[in-house]
Amino acid sequence: MAPWHRTAAFIWSTLAFLLYFGYASAADPEHAINYFNNPPTRLFFFDDTTSVIYHDAMFGDIHVSQDEGRTWKRADDIPPGEAAMFIEHPFSNRVAFVLTNSYTHYRTDDRGKSWRTFNVPELVAYVQKPLSFHSDPKKWEYTLFQATKCDQIPWGEQCRDVTYYSKDGFASSPQLLLEDVSRCQFAHSSKDFKHDAHEDLIYCVAYDSAATAGSHNIASSRLYSSTDFFATKQNEDLGIGKNAKGVVAFAIVSKFAVVALKDLTPGSEGDMLLYVTVNTKEWAKAHFPHASQARLRENAYTIVESTVHSLAVDVVLHDITTVGTLFVSNSNGTYFVESLMNTNRNMMGYVDYETIYGVEGVGIANVVANAQDVERKMAAKQLRSVITFDDGSSWNSLVAPSGTCSSEPCSLHLHSVTDMHNYGPVFSSPAPGFVMGVGSVGKALAPYDESNTYMSKDAGLTWTMVREGASQYEFGDSGSVIVVVDDEQPTNSIMYSTDMGQTWNTYNIEIQFRAKGLTTVSDSTSQKFLLLGQVVRQSPQSNEGRNAAIYLDFAALGRPQCGPNDKESWYARANTKSECIMGAKQWYTRRKANADCYMGEKFHDPEVHDDKCPCEEHDYECDYNYVRSDDKCVPSGPERIPSTQCTLGTPGETYMGSSGYRKIPGNKCEGGSRMDEPMSKDCSGAEPVEGEIVYQTHSFASDIVQSEFFKDSKTVLVRLADFTIWQSSNEGYTWEQKFPEERFLVFYMHTHTDDRAYLITDSKRFYYTTDAGRYWHPSEAPSPPNTFGAQVIRFQPKSEYLIWIGNVDCQSGYQNCRAQAQYTWNNGRDWRLVEDYVVNCDWARDEELRIDSTQILCESYADKQGSQAFFGKENALQLVSGTDYYAKKTKLFDHVVGFTKFSEFLIVAEYLPTRGTLNLQVSLDGRTFASGNFPPGMHPDSHAYTVLESSTKSIFLHMTMNEFPTPWGNILKSNSNGTYFGLSIDNVNRNNGGFVDFEKLVGLDGIAIINIVANPAEAALTGHKVLQTRITHNDGGTWKPLLPPSVDSLGVKYPCTSVGCALHVHGYTERFDARATYSSPSIVGVVMAVGNVGESLAPYTESDTFLSRDGGFTWEEVHKDAHLWEFGDSGSIIVIVNDEEPTDHVLFTTDEGLTWREFKFTTEKIRVRDIMTVPEDTSRKFMLLGRYPATAGSVIVHLDFSSLTHRKCLVDAENPGHDDFELWSPSEERDSLCLFGRQTLYHRRKRDVNCVVGDTPKALDNIVQNCTCALEDFECEFNYVHNAEGQCVLVPGMTARPPDDSCRNGEDYWYERTAYRKVDYSSCEGGDRIDRGTRHLCPGINGHSATFWMMVILFPFAITALVAWWWYSKSGMARGQVKSTSRDYSHGSGSGAMATLASVPWFLLGLAGIAFEYIASSLESVSMGYRARRGYRDVPVDEDAQVLRFEDEE
Repeated sequence: MAPWHRTAAFIWSTLAFLLYFGYASAADPEHAINYFNNPPTRLFFFDDTTSVIYHDAMFGDIHVSQDEGRTWKRADDIPPGEAAMFIEHPFSNRVAFVLTNSYTHYRTDDRGKSWRTFNVPELVAYVQKPLSFHSDPKKWEYTLFQATKCDQIPWGEQCRDVTYYSKDGFASSPQLLLEDVSRCQFAHSSKDFKHDAHEDLIYCVAYDSAATAGSHNIASSRLYSSTDFFATKQNEDLGIGKNAKGVVAFAIVSKFAVVALKDLTPGSEGDMLLYVTVNTKEWAKAHFPHASQARLRENAYTIVESTVHSLAVDVVLHDITTVGTLFVSNSNGTYFVESLMNTNRNMMGYVDYETIYGVEGVGIANVVANAQDVERKMAAKQLRSVITFDDGSSWNSLVAPSGTCSSEPCSLHLHSVTDMHNYGPVFSSPAPGFVMGVGSVGKALAPYDESNTYMSKDAGLTWTMVREGASQYEFGDSGSVIVVVDDEQPTNSIMYSTDMGQTWNTYNIEIQFRAKGLTTVSDSTSQKFLLLGQVVRQSPQSNEGRNAAIYLDFAALGRPQCGPNDKESWYARANTKSECIMGAKQWYTRRKANADCYMGEKFHDPEVHDDKCPCEEHDYECDYNYVRSDDKCVPSGPERIPSTQCTLGTPGETYMGSSGYRKIPGNKCEGGSRMDEPMSKDCSGAEPVEGEIVYQTHSFASDIVQSEFFKDSKTVLVRLADFTIWQSSNEGYTWEQKFPEERFLVFYMHTHTDDRAYLITDSKRFYYTTDAGRYWHPSEAPSPPNTFGAQVIRFQPKSEYLIWIGNVDCQSGYQNCRAQAQYTWNNGRDWRLVEDYVVNCDWARDEELRIDSTQILCESYADKQGSQAFFGKENALQLVSGTDYYAKKTKLFDHVVGFTKFSEFLIVAEYLPTRGTLNLQVSLDGRTFASGNFPPGMHPDSHAYTVLESSTKSIFLHMTMNEFPTPWGNILKSNSNGTYFGLSIDNVNRNNGGFVDFEKLVGLDGIAIINIVANPAEAALTGHKVLQTRITHNDGGTWKPLLPPSVDSLGVKYPCTSVGCALHVHGYTERFDARATYSSPSIVGVVMAVGNVGESLAPYTESDTFLSRDGGFTWEEVHKDAHLWEFGDSGSIIVIVNDEEPTDHVLFTTDEGLTWREFKFTTEKIRVRDIMTVPEDTSRKFMLLGRYPATAGSVIVHLDFSSLTHRKCLVDAENPGHDDFELWSPSEERDSLCLFGRQTLYHRRKRDVNCVVGDTPKALDNIVQNCTCALEDFECEFNYVHNAEGQCVLVPGMTARPPDDSCRNGEDYWYERTAYRKVDYSSCEGGDRIDRGTRHLCPGINGHSATFWMMVILFPFAITALVAWWWYSKSGMARGQVKSTSRDYSHGSGSGAMATLASVPWFLLGLAGIAFEYIASSLESVSMGYRARRGYRDVPVDEDAQVLRFEDEE
């Protein structure tokens, strides 16, 4: 060819090439439209294929497309109208099932091209997922099928859920797996839940016995497991033994298996517990650092999207169920920390929280900014969006697009899970880093129809607005195509971008439609989309079906495929403080924004790359036997070591032990900080061999003035006189000072939430913990702590709500210095004024005083001006009640001295200035008050009084009858509503501080020990009190001396042998630590005291130590001299220490005082002032608090008896008494077998068994029977007292109370009062009722006999029957006459139906109507109950939102 020809050919070919691609680049996408009668119930893309399923549940049809929605074909193998449910196989992209309402169902093995039938013996159960599959590709045919089996009974059907299994995908008939189930699941049913359990392990939530009624008892629901398809089954005890019952749900979430069960222990109020395992072998309880720890309510928490290394749980913590708190767990799912407050939820339990797909650690949530107004005033929610880049450790607002903010604060807010408008995840897709949302910019989220569409290309770091108005959106071809469609009104077009949203093109579709969904293949790698819309009525195609499936193909744009130069590496979480998550930086390969090409990696999931990060502190967690204390892991005790180490016994011998840290499982970091490397340690710090005792001594520079454990925790706080606070997280083994730069005045433990505490400084700053001291957080109070003696913080059951009383205007001059109360609803983040010039403010609501939770009670001065420091009695102290958090105020009393709360009583001391006297006012509801009525000469108008306690439905009050310097008084006891007080016993000892020698035994209600002044006349003159001890076993009805032992601890008889000899013990008024009680909550019936046998109480230094095992009925001397004592490990060990002089040793017993052993802990003697252990007395570790003589400062000695024995106590809760425990009743040692009208059996360790009780679940206390009433079940009525013979007699000059004839509780009779009244706490029945006088019939309905009411009921029916018979006879019907058709309008005959009806009393018709409604509703509920599945427990999992909820139906 000639050169110019070659040149011309080249030019023409180049022009043709450019023209072709110029035309191609300007080409439009293609579309195809198919019409359906109904919208899809499920629209499902088979993974990594072009096959799509469209399930029309209304018509019961399945439609299949093999080309991503371009063409559709009905599944002809399935008869029309049969398809009730479509279920895909999650581990095989070829297999799916269609379930019907009959016994025949369908399966496809070729993605819907063909369907084959299979049969099952029962109908499918009405659960969300009746099929469960095995995750092993080799066992893809292993399937569990949940069905409902019904049996015919006379009044309907009785149904229960059963599970069948198939090993061949239902090719053969399925076999019965288990009956009476609520859910069964393969342990191998998730790719993330990795473990080495048996490949056929199956878990089932089922009932342990077949029920005969219409519903199961939740207590019979358990978690079972089997590896042989339930030929044999095992009860999963979850590590808590036979208490693992009440299972509500089981689910596998990420790498965790989670069990929810209802806490059935008494007093739990049906709270929910979570147990978690990551390996199927060890289950652990999930601990929440909040009120939620005991307040996981059914239907009130949601396990939301969780990462592969932590669980996320949203818990309802408010009175309203649509505001929650998000908690995130550690790596094994057992310990949760609060991540986000006030999360937005809806009534269905869905939570506005979603993790960004493919980018670990990033999630977007919505919070309710005005949660308190929503709760108080039912205000509309103001939602704000926040984002985390570090897996919930911290949250920030979404950065608004530049130039869009006109006010502060301003950020971007997005509609989320609770307001879904499309399929799949709300914000993100597998396209790396691309996030879109519909929302608004400003202070709070705008309504959906006022929102715009926003996009982020960097996983939420920065945002741009891509379209005005709300849109549905989807990503295709790994983000190279983005499609949006109007979601506010009908449209005929879509918009798309091929340059990551920089420019947008409009593509017209010939029909008008309202967008209902926009989706593509599940991994967003295709250029084809499926748009669902509802065709508007005016559209010409509307007669073909109103629901259009619009197929969009962007391959028609003709772009070339991207090459290596068109791609870039995109790093997740770039430019944040937390680029590394779990020890790695994540990055993906994605197309550059300006590259005009398509990725073309169809069905190839974006590949995540990890760049290993150097290890840092956050890559580690505490090792086994270590606990977190702020930012360090400290040992919980001596470390266990292999038997091959520390064998020489030489001084200075070392071993290689744990550093206290371990790398979080799954963490990928390398190098950097190696915090998990073993350390060389001294063998003296290792766990000793069995039988040895460990001790550790820690000296402090100042005296200990306050010390307290967190409840149910090993962490203890100590405050010193030098204003420092120290914390130990291991029961005193090691100590660390908290915030050395601060001066602490006091610390408070939250009275309602065990893991919260507050450290109060001398400034506005305070510190708080929500997790028992693991972490402390600074916060700011509205004012410094008050100096007027009021408690600084007040608590209520809603743990975030606090009242703070601080000083205001007290810095200089004191002109307006006052105490001011403010409250917070969010733990100190915001404060609102309550009242000025207060002496005390407190929440009205308490654990047992269950009144308005918004009510605040305040004592404040009437004249609110000047300096409060100089106020006197002339300025009246008012008591004001304020509901709605003090917004609506009511003055309760004009002048008060104070108020207090005891159990269910609110008690106010009212001052009557006209008489200069006091009046006691009692309320049960915080609004209405009744004055207390007192015996003569004992009214509080002229006496000081102390409210003692009220645990047995009555108030105990000490009324001081003799004042300083030798005070004593009388104990009065009220009736059940606290209005009438009777004398229980007189001359009870008191000290000058107002404390009384009165103490009730823990765990045995109604038993109390007091000291009385035996010489009141002499003591009033000489000032010398002679004390004697008394005990009551009937709640103060009668008091007796303590029965003395016959011999002392050395076996020698006591010299005192007269009738007046008794045991006398030192009481409350002499204790250094008021918490050192006679008894312990963990060992019912065991009592210890220091005292003597004689006619009166001897001085403390002349006393010995005594013990009772039966609630104070009988006693024995266990050791000479006075000792402090403490119970450990539920009484399996008791430690005593000399309390008369400095000592170098303790004594301990493992058989409740039969034998004692000595342990020397120091060479320099210590004066011990207190012994401490965990409040529940369940630990074998103790702390001695004391000081070295003649030196400043204090010392704490940690004693660990854990290695005395390693043998665990055996317990058989189902067969108590046949193990290491015995059944015991406090009535066994006396003639009467009853206490408080009932015989109760308690569970205690056998005295001579040496074993560790630990957390062994014990048998519950068992009430064997109620007893007939006896004399000890009664006490003196108001205005009556005991005489010398022990009988109740009327006080001279007083009158008896008038009789109560109200019959308010529906009794048949009322009785005149006598000199006695029944002890409220007694449950005795029958017997000699000495509290009842003459019997009288109650007026009204109950005042007549059964015969009378039978006549009343039957008489009208008899009359009606006679009239009906007469009318029947007269009408001619009896003889077959033909009556005239003429109408008779006469009113005179009275033989019509209305006349007959009028003879039936109207109230009887009302009763009949009620009875008919009751019977009808009962029959309806019975028929429905028997047809429905019984005991249904559901764990719904939503595929789109990936939200898991636990529900429970009673």
